[in-house]
Amino acid sequence: MHNADQLQVKKTTAVIELENAKQPARRKIQSVERALSLLELLADGELRLNAIAKALNLNASTCHHLLGTLMAHGYVAQSAQDRSYFLGNKINELSRSRMRQFNIVEVAMNDLRALNERTGETVHLAVMQGGELVTLAVLDSHHAVRVVSALGGKSNAAHATATGKAILAWLPDTEIERIIERRGLMRFTNKTIVDRLELLENLRHVRRNGFAIDNEEYQPGVVCIGAAIRDHAGAVIGAFSCSMPSMRAGKEHLNTVESDVKATARILSDAVGVETE
Repeated sequence: MHNADQLQVKKTTAVIELENAKQPARRKIQSVERALSLLELLADGELRLNAIAKALNLNASTCHHLLGTLMAHGYVAQSAQDRSYFLGNKINELSRSRMRQFNIVEVAMNDLRALNERTGETVHLAVMQGGELVTLAVLDSHHAVRVVSALGGKSNAAHATATGKAILAWLPDTEIERIIERRGLMRFTNKTIVDRLELLENLRHVRRNGFAIDNEEYQPGVVCIGAAIRDHAGAVIGAFSCSMPSMRAGKEHLNTVESDVKATARILSDAVGVETE
């Protein structure tokens, strides 16, 4: 590296360090830290209340409240025999969910790239996390006029997007109701479905047709066609979609994309599907 380059690197590093020094320290929530420490402790094996309190240097009452909260959400369970505590099934569910995400991105991308090439439209891959729709991958359209979007969460948009509706359609009724209750039905455009019964009817059509449509429900001028990716037991893992400007969403093109999305969904469900055991 030349001296001028080394000097520039040093200057850049100094600026970054100065900016970091200016940043206020992040606030930590004590109860959350304690709960996480408790889970990490139980990862080593079963323990009774007094042993947990001693290991975490907390009083038994505080530990009991933490354990009660974690048990209510399935993160901790208790033995009926000796009253010891151990990690609950929710931990396994989160672990399986995370592994599925790695699996779905790794295995699905080749077929999604092929879909992107054939349709020429923007392709999204998304999953549901805690009722929040999270986009894991985006493949941009090849057209000059195209849909531009970013990775990340759309916490209140599952009911208004093709990927969101494709996932919701295959969830248990109780889970759909829970998500609606928790996230609400926010209006994004004048075409967004904000009525619960209308949404449930729309999801029924998604199951029947094998694909979901977002007809300018999330963004004006954008039409999306999506489908669910499901495992060998039929449970939904995630969803993908093709997004296009409404100016290109003519009947012939939409029919072509619909057929391609459904065919890709069948391929991905076979390729990405994982056993539930």
